Amino acid sequence: MIFDFEPGDKVFNPNNKDWGIGQVQSIIKEKITVNFQNVGKKVINAENIELIKINERN
Repeated sequence: MIFDFEPGDKVFNPNNKDWGIGQVQSIIKEKITVNFQNVGKKVINAENIELIKINERN
């Protein structure tokens, strides 16, 4: 499975919007470590939870 994320990308979890915006820290196989504004670091299993990448174009 290929993910369209790389470290530094901004994302959010649509199932837990109260976590705030997160920044991808690392990606190891299907595990994505994200540091969220409101809850800190979470390890996300991308096979079970879909993260949405935030487009930062101005």
